[in-house]
Amino acid sequence: MQEIKLFDAVNKPTEIEKEQIVDFLHTHLQEYGDDKKDIKKAIDYAVKEFSSFGGFIILLIDQGSILGAVVINKTGMGGYIPENILVYIATHNDHRGKGLGKTMMEKTIEFAKGDIALHVEHNNPAKHLYEKYGFTNPYLEMRLKK
Repeated sequence: MQEIKLFDAVNKPTEIEKEQIVDFLHTHLQEYGDDKKDIKKAIDYAVKEFSSFGGFIILLIDQGSILGAVVINKTGMGGYIPENILVYIATHNDHRGKGLGKTMMEKTIEFAKGDIALHVEHNNPAKHLYEKYGFTNPYLEMRLKK
């Protein structure tokens, strides 16, 4: 039976749970993911104890195994920059096409207070899911990497 598990500044994951989430995201984000150390930074930020920062983590679990994970970081802003950034969302490779991404996105929208931004590569098939939920691409993002 599937269950949703929510972590935040009050209900924090253990270090073992954090490592399991990092490993899951690193594996199942595939070419759209980041290094484990960067995933861990986003997870640590999501469960910070600052009132306007932090965020939350949602896990979709079935019989003790992670089937899906979302990491949201709060920006502490609003209006000109959305209050939330969806940093990571992934479903287990063996369970894609079963509506898990839809479930994860609906829970994310439900739990997030304020607007949500995300970055998605133009060739990522999940882009269609995001558009279905009303995400638009009003800007071209540009970055200076130092």
